Amino acid sequence: MKKLLLLFTHLAAIGLGFALGIYALPILIAPPAPTVAEVGAQVGANALTGQFKRDLKGSDALHWGEGTVSVGTRSIGLAGRLAPGPDYKLYLSPEFVETEDDFFRVKPRMVRVGDVKTFENFVVPVPEGIDPARFTTVVVWCETFNQFITAARYR
Repeated sequence: MKKLLLLFTHLAAIGLGFALGIYALPILIAPPAPTVAEVGAQVGANALTGQFKRDLKGSDALHWGEGTVSVGTRSIGLAGRLAPGPDYKLYLSPEFVETEDDFFRVKPRMVRVGDVKTFENFVVPVPEGIDPARFTTVVVWCETFNQFITAARYR
């Protein structure tokens, strides 16, 4: 009985350590976040804006975003925060989505802009050939776990 209890407690400790590592690693390796002024300067004064809000249907205590997202022709920036996590991608969508099911339904018509590497403020360059004016919504998605994080309509 004692060996079984020791095995269980050791396996639980390993599992907890692994889960904490998945959560903490992106925070530890994140590059320095841009300041709000740097976000504004890189996105530009004529950017369209929207709001990431915590109370979306698909967001929860571990998957959320809050703040003002600005969409310019050359970059997209956030003055705000995201829940930390691995492998975040930024998408542009032709319609507002707020759940994983919505994301998968609209994904064929979305375009992936790039990686989100910081969790307090970010700037993601818009690749050549992508016209943000053809879309209405910015979506942050975790590719590794197929998890909706947040979205904001900007037009």
